[in-house]
Amino acid sequence: MNKVSLPREYQALKEPHNPADPNPWQTLWLDNSVPIQQGVKQAWLYDSNTWSRQFLLPFVRPLARLTIVLLQIIKTIIPNWLTSSPILHRILARALAIFATPEANWLILRHFWIGSENLAFLNANIKGAGVEMNPLRPTDLPDLVDDLFIKHDLNLFNFISRLNLKLNAQGITEISPNETLDFSMITDNGDFAIAPQNAGMLNFVDLQTCIDIFTPVYQLFLTDTDFWRSVHSLQLDETIGIYAAKVLNKPDGLVLVNNKHPMVVPATWSAGYRLVLHGLSSEMLHAILVQAKRQSQQQLH
Repeated sequence: MNKVSLPREYQALKEPHNPADPNPWQTLWLDNSVPIQQGVKQAWLYDSNTWSRQFLLPFVRPLARLTIVLLQIIKTIIPNWLTSSPILHRILARALAIFATPEANWLILRHFWIGSENLAFLNANIKGAGVEMNPLRPTDLPDLVDDLFIKHDLNLFNFISRLNLKLNAQGITEISPNETLDFSMITDNGDFAIAPQNAGMLNFVDLQTCIDIFTPVYQLFLTDTDFWRSVHSLQLDETIGIYAAKVLNKPDGLVLVNNKHPMVVPATWSAGYRLVLHGLSSEMLHAILVQAKRQSQQQLH
């Protein structure tokens, strides 16, 4: 199968601006108000401008949400029915390899890397921290089979719980930074060891459509408790953003690192859409950390 390295060049972004018929994707590309790595932005816009995003997603999303509601009823009555995390992850890894666009798969694999680096930065720079971590760095889709989606959710909960237990034991009630910030764990060139991704005839489903299709599948093969915890994890974007704002002393720059109030968890049917927000929030936080790292290096020189 044909494979491509990411991000691919999106030629439409280089076309001359037409005031009479502006390209929405080109406008988003030219706008730099949102902190995000340029390769990620290009891959996101490329993936968002596919026919599946335009024509398939509007049909998939309502059907997926209805399925989630129906499964919620079934799982309430039979919470452990048809549960298997290994089967779930094998299905997801195989289906992504066959049907998802290269951009979608690259962004999914990259998400584990930046998520691990974001948490590692907080762990190294919050005064009194230094808790056990479990970094996830998949290089290709088969690596997902090792329960990586579940482990990613657990990492968020475990980091916040372990951090606050340790701070409480030290009598520390407020998040504050160490005197000198350590950026050594932040990859600032956007280059992660991710393998080229499949670009066959069937690799046409964009990231957002994939997420909406797979969310009910995710729910089906997890216990009701595991699925609810996964949904709850999306609300922790705000918590991580607050921690980072206190460490960097930069609350204004983290306004987009959110997924609404962490103590108000929306209904499960919206999980797919909020998972997309979670991915972008993580990318924006990582981009902010990259900017801070570069500024720190410039000050040293």
